[in-house]
Amino acid sequence: MNIYHITPLKVWRKALESGSYDADSLKTDGFIHCCKKGQTQGVLKEWFRGESDLVLLEIDPTLLSAEVKYEDSHGTGELFPHIYGPLNLDAVVGVTICA
Repeated sequence: MNIYHITPLKVWRKALESGSYDADSLKTDGFIHCCKKGQTQGVLKEWFRGESDLVLLEIDPTLLSAEVKYEDSHGTGELFPHIYGPLNLDAVVGVTICA
């Protein structure tokens, strides 16, 4: 099952130019926040309200170089995938503009 990560388009473009993607949360939280497909709308509403020019990265976890852990980071019992390391770009199998 693929996982998803939301990021500003300008950040994704920079990653494509540099060849690597390190989300700010990798430095602050120790992992890259992701979600399952059914969680994307809730994540957009909760964490990206009012933001524009966002992209949804579809990631194949079997292609990741870093470990993925499913964790309850908000104490709600809902598990979210977290990538514990940089996101290797070849694991991104789809990019969609968020409407």
